[in-house]
Amino acid sequence: MERVCGPELPFWVANQTLHTDRPDLPECFQLSVLSWLPCIYLWAVCPIYLFYLKRNNRGYIMMSIMNRFKTVFGFLLWIVCWTDLFYTFHELRQGLTQPPIYFVTPLVLGMTMLLATFLIQFERLRGVQSSGVLFIFWFLSVLCAIVPFRSKILQASNQNEVTDKLRFTTFYFYFGLVVCELILCCFNEKPPLFSNIVTDPNPCPESTAGFLSSVTFWWFTRMAIKGYKMPLQVKDLWSLNQRDSSKVMVPKLLKEWEKEQAKAKSEQNLSSQAVYSKPPPSTTNHIGGAGGGESSPEEVEVLLSNQKSAPRKPSFLRALIKAFGPYFLIGSAFKLLQDMITFVNPQLLRMLISFTKQKNVPDWWGYSLAFLMFFTAVLQTLILHHHFQYCFVTGMNVRTAVIGAIYRKALVITNAAKRSSTVGEVVNLMSVDAQRFMDLTTFLNMLWSAPLQIMLALYFLWQNLGPSVLAGVAVMIMLIPFNAVIAMKTRAYQVEQMQYKDSRIKLMNEILNGIKVLKLYAWENSFKDKVLAIRQKELNVLRKTAYLGALSTMAWTSAPFLVALTTFAVYVTVDENNVLDAEKAFVSLSLFNILRFPLNMLPQVISSIVQASVSLKRIQSFLSHDELDPHSVDRKNTATDFSVAVVNGKFTWAKEDPPALHNINVIVPQGSLLAVVGHVGCGKSSLISALLGEMEKLEGEVSVRGSVACVPQQAWIQNATLRENILFGRPYNEQKYCCVLDACALTPDLEVLPGGDMTEIGEKGINLSGGQRQRVSLARALYSDADVYLLDDPLSAVDAHVSKHIFDNLIGPEGVLKGKTRILVTHGISFLPQVDNIMVMVEGRVSEMGSYQELLKQNGAFAEFLRNYALEDIIEEDEATEALMEDESLFPDDALSNHTDMVDNEPGINEAKRNFIRQISIISAEGDNPRCRSVRRHGCSQRKHSESQEKKKPQETEKLIQAEATETGRVKMKVYLEYAKAVGPLLSVFICFLYGCQNAAAIGANIWLSQWTNDASKNQTQENVHMRVGVYAALGIAQGVLLLVNCLLCRAYSMLRAAKLTHRNMLQGVLRAPQAFFESTPTGRLLNRFSKDVDAIDSHIPENIDIWMRTFWYTLNVLLICSALTPMFLIVIAPLMVFYWWVQRFYVATSRQLKRLESVSRSPIYSHFSETVTGASVIRAYGRQSAFVLMSDMKVDENQKSYYPGIVSNRWLGVRIEFIGNCIVLFAAMFAVTGKENLNPGLVGLSVSYALQVTMSLNWMVRMTSDLENNIVAVERVKEYSETKTEAPWEVEDKKPPPEWPMMGNVEFHDYSVRYREGLDLVLKKLTLSVKGGEKIGIVGRTGAGKSSMTLCLFRLLEAAAGEITIDEVKISEIGLHDLRSKLTIIPQEPVLFSGTLRMNLDPFEKYSDEEVWKAVEHSHLHKFVSNQPAKLELECSEGGENLSVGQRQLVCLARALLRKTRILILDEATAAIDLETDDLIQSTIRTQFEDCTVFTIAHRLNTIMDYTRVLVLDKGQIAEFDTPANLISQRGIFYGMAKDAGLTQ
Repeated sequence: MERVCGPELPFWVANQTLHTDRPDLPECFQLSVLSWLPCIYLWAVCPIYLFYLKRNNRGYIMMSIMNRFKTVFGFLLWIVCWTDLFYTFHELRQGLTQPPIYFVTPLVLGMTMLLATFLIQFERLRGVQSSGVLFIFWFLSVLCAIVPFRSKILQASNQNEVTDKLRFTTFYFYFGLVVCELILCCFNEKPPLFSNIVTDPNPCPESTAGFLSSVTFWWFTRMAIKGYKMPLQVKDLWSLNQRDSSKVMVPKLLKEWEKEQAKAKSEQNLSSQAVYSKPPPSTTNHIGGAGGGESSPEEVEVLLSNQKSAPRKPSFLRALIKAFGPYFLIGSAFKLLQDMITFVNPQLLRMLISFTKQKNVPDWWGYSLAFLMFFTAVLQTLILHHHFQYCFVTGMNVRTAVIGAIYRKALVITNAAKRSSTVGEVVNLMSVDAQRFMDLTTFLNMLWSAPLQIMLALYFLWQNLGPSVLAGVAVMIMLIPFNAVIAMKTRAYQVEQMQYKDSRIKLMNEILNGIKVLKLYAWENSFKDKVLAIRQKELNVLRKTAYLGALSTMAWTSAPFLVALTTFAVYVTVDENNVLDAEKAFVSLSLFNILRFPLNMLPQVISSIVQASVSLKRIQSFLSHDELDPHSVDRKNTATDFSVAVVNGKFTWAKEDPPALHNINVIVPQGSLLAVVGHVGCGKSSLISALLGEMEKLEGEVSVRGSVACVPQQAWIQNATLRENILFGRPYNEQKYCCVLDACALTPDLEVLPGGDMTEIGEKGINLSGGQRQRVSLARALYSDADVYLLDDPLSAVDAHVSKHIFDNLIGPEGVLKGKTRILVTHGISFLPQVDNIMVMVEGRVSEMGSYQELLKQNGAFAEFLRNYALEDIIEEDEATEALMEDESLFPDDALSNHTDMVDNEPGINEAKRNFIRQISIISAEGDNPRCRSVRRHGCSQRKHSESQEKKKPQETEKLIQAEATETGRVKMKVYLEYAKAVGPLLSVFICFLYGCQNAAAIGANIWLSQWTNDASKNQTQENVHMRVGVYAALGIAQGVLLLVNCLLCRAYSMLRAAKLTHRNMLQGVLRAPQAFFESTPTGRLLNRFSKDVDAIDSHIPENIDIWMRTFWYTLNVLLICSALTPMFLIVIAPLMVFYWWVQRFYVATSRQLKRLESVSRSPIYSHFSETVTGASVIRAYGRQSAFVLMSDMKVDENQKSYYPGIVSNRWLGVRIEFIGNCIVLFAAMFAVTGKENLNPGLVGLSVSYALQVTMSLNWMVRMTSDLENNIVAVERVKEYSETKTEAPWEVEDKKPPPEWPMMGNVEFHDYSVRYREGLDLVLKKLTLSVKGGEKIGIVGRTGAGKSSMTLCLFRLLEAAAGEITIDEVKISEIGLHDLRSKLTIIPQEPVLFSGTLRMNLDPFEKYSDEEVWKAVEHSHLHKFVSNQPAKLELECSEGGENLSVGQRQLVCLARALLRKTRILILDEATAAIDLETDDLIQSTIRTQFEDCTVFTIAHRLNTIMDYTRVLVLDKGQIAEFDTPANLISQRGIFYGMAKDAGLTQ
């Protein structure tokens, strides 16, 4: 330095700087180091920064006044610096030679100022609103200029005059300008032109925040204040940053994943080419087409798979790393920096303690040490939180991308793959596994950071205590396997618990889906026990986990203590000269405390990596599932004039299954109508699926021309308005829409629905009847205006009358669809004469095909089948048509005349009997077809409709599904008390007391340590070493034991008891809720309570309480110790605590609401997803995949919109809370310095080392308070459902009917009225009728006449509004529901099966013997099917009975009824999806087996009830007619009209 500064200006003078009370730095040091520092920084950063700016262009910012000032100041600074330079040249010419430093420094400074000015402009052009690089530069410049600022004034006052006037002046100019630049740098520029911030209604302020604001997360404050004033709403949330949205994230991941898949495929091909050199034969699948010489392609594949080892699977992990790694690495860089800075404070502590020992040293040393401690702590805070911010945002992006990828995959996955994972499991992939990734990314850096911190800590400890450290390290190393074993065990238990939880949720899902059936059969108890049994297993696992948790908590909390104990004990005993003084003890303690975190985190990180790897495998295998081959159906086929053609088709549902359809050859000419008929389970629906490309094509060609619309057998309805369901994403065209409604006979239904076509339809179409659902599905197909219509039994769920209307107006030769190609699967024989071609299927093959006449001539199976049913003469078609025309006047408003349209189910045998004559009727009608006219007359009369539309508008629609109530505001004390009550009030108090004791022990140990270290100064170390070590050990061990007892008491016993109780009460509450509750509550929401909230009560709340108690007491300790040592500290505590409380209230209020918003916006993602999975085939058929993907993305973004502020709120809080902690460190150190005369070093060490720890616990405390508030909400939510309004009691002890009741089966209604829900109209009005035991009653009437309601009243699913029903002299309203329901039997409208064995589905309580069950199976004609199954009665039914056909399910329901054999049987449209033969069988079964029972049948095929004792005709909730069928027909009333339409009378 001497060369640069010259001999006169020394670089460093110790006496001038360190050892005086007024320190000052020498001029050479000021001119060189202090001036060059900021310059070196700027030049070093510049190239990287410029490169970054070149890459990221955000559009330019207009010149503003501020920008001009910055630039001008920059130029002025350059001028000021170079003035100095020219002045030095000037002096040189005068003959005064200055040392070189006077040339170098101004030159360098001037150049740097120019660079800074250039950067100011370049940033403006690149759209940077606030520059961190320049801010740091100006800040450093000001910092470095403060020293010369002071020393120049000191010099001038010493010498009473200014020696170098010019340089003196320029320096102050320089200083002023630099300060101005720094101030200007704190403010923001306007946003760049054309940025999306301008267009966004509620942009995230982060993008426009200044540097300081970003560093301290100040930009979030606005939301915190808003959230504190009033609970946040969705509209208050900022829109998501573009780069975090699904639109950007999902494609990013998918691109990498596709690359991975392609790579894996190419490698596979390479390896397989090596094995199989001969080119594979042509795979056109024409058998024998390629000559017999070559082996078939299947054989080749077998060859390959045998020889090759497992192929390389595409790695999802690699795709993730490539997509999100770079961003994540920035966070890692911050972490590295933070790790380094962590170790500065223990060194400063050492200096501080040694400073308090020395007597005559200047005070400013101490103060500067205190401030240094404060600064490093603040720096560490800021860096740490930025690291977290990067990690969490990565985690959030990973979740977005994974959910998006899974959703997209679920739309294209094959049926075989779908079978391997149920909807529930896939939803789990989305919720649980995506969540695990998110949790992992936040800790992932600990993988390398923990070992690094451990190494550094050990290095410093070795320096401090020498080899004795090894003893402590040995203890730590011993603890690691202990913790690892616990972690492994815990992990295994978690997996086990997950399995139980999965099965419990799956069961709950089925219970909720089939709740109506459970209620009708009075099976709730059986299922409740099943759930509770699973729950008990789950709790047992949780208990084991809690034991392990207690052990590991003890190990973790006692670890630093044990380590310290062994190290100190060894250190003191090894060598007599080793003295444990304050410096050594407390610096070591603070280092041990640093060690504690990485040591605890390592096992956790490793176990969460293991967890995530399991999730990774699950997601990877799901994403690697086979996809449906989009080209299996040739859609482009324009060559032929056939619109559907299948040649040699052989199809299967899964590659390993036997084929479901064999050599299918079908050709459907453009515009023709093909009917497909056959028995239940002969593959009719499979054929439709094959044409849609849903099945695996083993061989053959399928081509479909043009767009397709399909109507599945079980209508798939979205949770949206009725109109949205019909439009299905197409634009609304009123005329077309009305036409569609008319053709599908939906107009009258709209008048029944509360909001017309704007009525919201619940999940799975819960508030529509089966027939309405089916018709909505038809309407959707019709509206889509496709070329080919695939109709899978669309008429099964509607009445004869409606089905006739639909066939004539929609499907038939004169319907709206004429000219389109239609393939109709049907059981209704009556329509067959009117179709162009009929195809008969038997066991997956086409047995015959041809027109109706041809098939009759062939005299094959079909003709035989028809002959059986053509028993009676049937009326001429013309008369039916004329009848329709007479009703014409009533038609548009009231749809099919007042009386007809009985509730929605199937046309059937009634028409069966008129086939031959039907032919004649068609021939006779050829001349002048009246049907033609009639259809034309109700073509779309625009006029009538516009009137009816206007009539409807004023009605405000009542939403069926209430929005999920989110609690707002603070969680009420009541909820905590509720939880304490569940835990046990005395226990709760005792647990709190134990925590206090445990902490007292911890404080005691540390105070004892500080006394021990003070022995060193008094030189009495030798005498009482053993006593010191002994007491220290005793106190520490006491702390560990107390902790263990506490954990066991708290987690393993009391909190689990609470969990058990709350779940049981909720389950009880939900099962006891009335039917209306389930109609207005989506299943997703109930499942959410049973999974998410129960989980919170199981595992999160206990953990939160535990940590909260520990941190609370710890913080209390610190404040007590600091205040006890320096009472001055109390003055500081007050404002700090006020600030703390204030920040905490702001944070908790905002964060709680954000969490709530997040969890409310989360369930739509999953419910939309499960809806999509169930309707995937429909979505694909209509080609709406991309629209649904967009909807899902929007829902995910909506969810992330509330999640992102949640992350930031944590960072915001962290920075503020840690600032308070850092202030505590500062004041503890400052007061230690001021009071150093009367404090011994041990106490100083104690108070400051404690204070260094406090930030952590302050932070945790707020975090836990908030987490606890968020999670305790679960108690409130679970409680809400355990207190739902229940239905009547299941059993009323004093009113129990005799066990053999009802003996006779007499049923009487007296003035009976009923309504669905409070505030709605009466559905049945004043019914009075009496039925004698053994009578068979048919109930008919049009949709909405109240037929189904009548049956629901018998079961008391609807409670009477007035009047009563008595059965055998017992008023049913007085007895318990189970007593009533178990004595009635119903065969419900929709066959519901539960997953489990067939046996369980028939007899869940296991009341009946095997013979009885087999007998029932035999009578219900399932015998052949069941005995062909290898498992017989133990046949596993999948979720919802998916592996049985709908007809078979219906038969299972019949078998249930046969088993119960009660005196009263109710048939609710039970023959919906059954072919005529089976239907006949069922009818005869019912006639023979239930001969002496009272039977109520809601009929949809009049001929089934023509031989009943009496028929009840309902109309608009009242009895219209009630008499024997013969009398009713002779009365020529409503029933006669119906019978006439059905062709049962003349």
